[in-house]
Amino acid sequence: MTLGSRIGAEAVQDAWNTAVGASPVGTVACVATWHTDFRTDLSKIDIPVLILHGTEDRALPIEACGPRSAELIPSNEYVAIEGAGHGLCWTHADDANAQLLRFFADQGRPDHGKRPKASHG
Repeated sequence: MTLGSRIGAEAVQDAWNTAVGASPVGTVACVATWHTDFRTDLSKIDIPVLILHGTEDRALPIEACGPRSAELIPSNEYVAIEGAGHGLCWTHADDANAQLLRFFADQGRPDHGKRPKASHG
């Protein structure tokens, strides 16, 4: 198995363990939601949101999803992670964690909300 340099065998095993431990009924039932359009729900989110999206995401391409999500969520910060795919929290963990830590630290700043909405990580 070729994992590349960004993901280890332990991460693959953990994903496998999660998948085989999932409810068979729930696993089958979730497929129908893949075609559900939840965009109208995004405007109802009333807390600050950090949107992380990989520039190489082939499951949910960035040009179709990332900026559009940022337009629809009222209080958000959008960060594109260069070179990251769909599993960016595993493959680009250092980048994702740095963005998360910065985002949470910014929540307590008096000038929070004055940052530009779109940035690139």
